[in-house]
Amino acid sequence: MVREEQYDLVIIGGGAAGLAAAVKAKTLGIERVALIDNPPYVGKLLGGILPQCIHPGFGIHYFKEELTGPEFAARLIDQVLDLDVEVLPETFVAELKCSNGVCEVMTISPRGIAKFTGKALIYAAGARERSIFEINVTGYRPAGVFTAGETQALMDLFGVMPGREIVIIGSGDVGLIMARRFALEGAKVKAVVELMPWPGGLTRNIVQCLEDFNIPLLLSHMVTKILGTARVEGVEVVKVDENLRPIPGTEKVIECDTVVVAAGIIPRIELLEDAGALIDPATRGPIVNDYLETTLPNVFAAGNALVINDLVDYAAEQGEWAAESASFVINGGVIPREGIKRVELGRNVRLAVPQFLTGQRDTYLYIRVRRPEEDVRLVIPEIDKEMKLRKVRPAEMIRLHLKKDEVSRAEGDKITVSVEVS
Repeated sequence: MVREEQYDLVIIGGGAAGLAAAVKAKTLGIERVALIDNPPYVGKLLGGILPQCIHPGFGIHYFKEELTGPEFAARLIDQVLDLDVEVLPETFVAELKCSNGVCEVMTISPRGIAKFTGKALIYAAGARERSIFEINVTGYRPAGVFTAGETQALMDLFGVMPGREIVIIGSGDVGLIMARRFALEGAKVKAVVELMPWPGGLTRNIVQCLEDFNIPLLLSHMVTKILGTARVEGVEVVKVDENLRPIPGTEKVIECDTVVVAAGIIPRIELLEDAGALIDPATRGPIVNDYLETTLPNVFAAGNALVINDLVDYAAEQGEWAAESASFVINGGVIPREGIKRVELGRNVRLAVPQFLTGQRDTYLYIRVRRPEEDVRLVIPEIDKEMKLRKVRPAEMIRLHLKKDEVSRAEGDKITVSVEVS
């Protein structure tokens, strides 16, 4: 027997973006809001990845004070519970169908199989980590190989020490934070190995997590092989050239008992893709307009399921933005389908979100560059927009405010975002 429920708004994902969306939706007067969540580790605990992020650095923009991950989550959870959002924990979304602006969500939970129908849907399912299988590392698959998020959960939620001699593959922010966490717990971090000639994490994390603890960062290096059969015994590392090809004769072995993969995260968008949403190969998330609406009508995306964010504050901001858009369509508003402008990627721009602009609302552009540069200008020539930047790095997102009047006055069907040398 399939239970059926109808809501005004269905939100998939109970992390920062989903929680912020639920709070904003209720404050905007949306009556029936369902928040569906399937926490990975800890039963009914909401918050997505936040409960295991016990370090500070959250909330500076969103709450105007520095918080830890659990503190950030707790504030949003309290608001969700106070506003009487219907929370559906331990609920796995098996299928998403959208047609004619109506969304159907099939779920499985300890309470049985259920189908939820909503006038609008916000997809905030977060992201997943890249595994050892995705980064071309050969060798055996012994015990002692983890993703950075797994080690964070083991240590910060369950009090388990994964190893004592650590090599971290990749310099993403979670990996950098875990390098510090390992050092604080008495482990020896032998090296952080990064393929690119620049770090993959925020500058503050490079300084606070590596330099302050004298942890080596090997740029332009790659791990080619894991050594050991029953348990990790070491890794083979080689230097790479400007084309990211291994340089013969530069191989060396680093002995360790644990390998941590911190090679980045990818939007978790399988449900959206199966439902027919178009995906941007640059972001690996859905293509959206400035209402954060996907190519599926009345389906909105936010947080790391939309684009990988540096800060949880931006994910929460996008959750509120998506809720405002959902409220608009639930109350009879019509999002323009014609006369919209495409955002084109110019010099040294790797991605930009939203990918389309209606010019009907103020918006933010979230932008990442391809390579580091200094003393540059972010330029949109069609609207005479320019922002000077002292330096840009691929790991650090640029957030640009655009007014609707600026977008609507642009001629043609596109605007081009470029990073130019001053």
